[in-house]
Amino acid sequence: MRLLTLGVFLMLIAIPVTALLFAAVVPPTKIDPVKDTVHGIEITDDYRWLEKLEKDSSEVTEWTTVQNDATRAVLDAVPCRAALTKAIEPWMTLGAVSAPRMTDAGYFYSERKGTQNQGVVKFRTTRDAEPRVLLDVNTLDAKGLTSLDWWTPNEAGTLMAFGTSQKGSEMSELHVLDVATGKWLPDTIVGKVQLSGWMPDGASFFYSGLRDIKDAYSRETRYHTLGSDAATDKIVVKQTVPSEIPGAGPSTDGKWLIGSLSKGWQANDLWIAPMAPWLEKGELQKTVLAEGLDGRFDPVEVVGHTLYLTTSFGTPKGSLVAVNLHHPERAAWKTILPERADMVLEGVALAKDVFVTSWSKDVCSRFEVLSLEGKVLHEIPLPGLGTASLSTSDKRHEIWVSYTSYDAPRAIYQSHAMHPKLMLWAKTETPTDLSNYTVVQKRAKSKDGTEVPMFIVHKKDMKLDGNNPALLYGYGGFNVSLTPTFNPTIVPWLDAGGVYVVANLRGGGEYGEAWHRAGMQANKQNVFDDFYACAEWLVANKYTTTKRLAIEGGSNGGLLTGVAVTQRPELFAAAIVAVPLLDMVRFQDFLIARYWTPEYGSSEDAKQFQTLYAYSPYHNVHKAQKYPALLVTAGENDSRVHPLHARKFVARMQANASNDLAQDPIMLWVDRDAGHGQGKPLALRIRDEVDQWSFVMSQTGCCP
Repeated sequence: MRLLTLGVFLMLIAIPVTALLFAAVVPPTKIDPVKDTVHGIEITDDYRWLEKLEKDSSEVTEWTTVQNDATRAVLDAVPCRAALTKAIEPWMTLGAVSAPRMTDAGYFYSERKGTQNQGVVKFRTTRDAEPRVLLDVNTLDAKGLTSLDWWTPNEAGTLMAFGTSQKGSEMSELHVLDVATGKWLPDTIVGKVQLSGWMPDGASFFYSGLRDIKDAYSRETRYHTLGSDAATDKIVVKQTVPSEIPGAGPSTDGKWLIGSLSKGWQANDLWIAPMAPWLEKGELQKTVLAEGLDGRFDPVEVVGHTLYLTTSFGTPKGSLVAVNLHHPERAAWKTILPERADMVLEGVALAKDVFVTSWSKDVCSRFEVLSLEGKVLHEIPLPGLGTASLSTSDKRHEIWVSYTSYDAPRAIYQSHAMHPKLMLWAKTETPTDLSNYTVVQKRAKSKDGTEVPMFIVHKKDMKLDGNNPALLYGYGGFNVSLTPTFNPTIVPWLDAGGVYVVANLRGGGEYGEAWHRAGMQANKQNVFDDFYACAEWLVANKYTTTKRLAIEGGSNGGLLTGVAVTQRPELFAAAIVAVPLLDMVRFQDFLIARYWTPEYGSSEDAKQFQTLYAYSPYHNVHKAQKYPALLVTAGENDSRVHPLHARKFVARMQANASNDLAQDPIMLWVDRDAGHGQGKPLALRIRDEVDQWSFVMSQTGCCP
């Protein structure tokens, strides 16, 4: 029997949408049990049939339509939705500008005006010259579903390579633009392509891409000369192990080819080879600098015959070392900048005759200028406690700084390596004054005694009476640091009396590699315990109550919130589980997920299976348990996380939860024009933000 869509259902009953019972709109999902025995444990999967994509199953399409229709009915009927849309739209149309990239010809940067879907790449011959539009992908697609994934000019500034993809697929197609004429060259390369680096001649480059677009583990690095057939491009390295990613690219001077083999987010091999023998004879005369070592080795630049690189090996908070390429043995490596106990070395950039180092101290950015010998010359001042990034050139002392914080929209400054004063170049104007909000950093004590920091944002005059609505956001994985960044959509929430909290959980990179490893594989439960500790601290310190506390996370953060609602359902009123991993027994079998087995482990390993199965959200949904209200999202075109996770989890939740679904709905939204979240047009981004905030506000008592 064909399931009724919501539209048909509404024609059959004369009940206002606001009075619809969610359970009545969504019929029970078909159960079709599949039994597996995994390392001696029998597991029954009732919803294996929902693992198909819509293009492969009309049954999955119909089921998803019913779910989407029901979700739209609930979200569209939220009483404060219209007011919230009106409040959010001005903040979503602020626009944005990037720090310029310096070339011999001038400055390249990206700028998005408020109503544009994608950023527009512009060019200026001097700092204050009239800008010229180089590339506007908004003109290519009336629906705004074409995204500009990346762009990189050559050193001369005469050509620019860029990647575009469709509907959030991230399947980048490489093109090249002639800066002088604005015309696209005939060179086109497909297959999830990413530029690895231009050669100094400005007419050739290295890039990585998929050999077979249907095989996510067929990545290769190749060399392309403009005007040649991409099918004949020479191959440098090929992927041979699904969980290991090879890569290679040229040094800035083009004399060296530097390659790596990433083994997760905590370790990689590193090699270097002279460029000339490979170009002339195809001989890759590798000198292996690091192999089989448990740490990161990230090249900065080659200066003369010295390779500078940062490493976490033996220095989990990072250090900078110099490798004499005439004597590359590790015993001869020289430490230029040693590890520091109180800061994490985030990166090193080369300017003219100096390094500019990026540090993270208590999750906030700091910059220092360093001589090539390792002497600290001075610090570059920043406007406050926030997040900053750099743009440099090895030919110039000029430095560009991008800065933002929770209460500071992105601003771009120009500075000088020898005279580090910031000069404002561009900033984002806001509709209202932000001085009425405050940002504090607090710490909660996790289950094992570890102190976990979090940033808390709220109105200055808010009373700590234990009854404020709060949204707690987290990620906790892949060495990703959640640093202070302006989020314009939180302003209506703050104005409604809400508290916005970002937790810096283990698994991230906020305190170096040791912090990362404390939240990966067998230690993954630490991430969840950290999250609960932050939630409990907020309640104990009268910022909120469990009845008004919502949580949000996406991707690995979606796994976090999925685990949270299954392990501690009593702690939260509502949860957003966005583009999540939720079936941790089968996750490695879909899309690119084998890339993530170094982070999570794999159920194919008996010991790792025990850890994964213990917290896997899909397998820990229990009968007759009341769960928080849920909004679970997925993208049908997601090339990273398969929508099966969201579908199966929601089906099992709806079948087992004791929720009054009219009050605490369990909803699914599968975006059929999106992937993992990247590249969406403005209208869809606004819709998504309104959906999520109206859900949170209605479930935490902010919406009448």
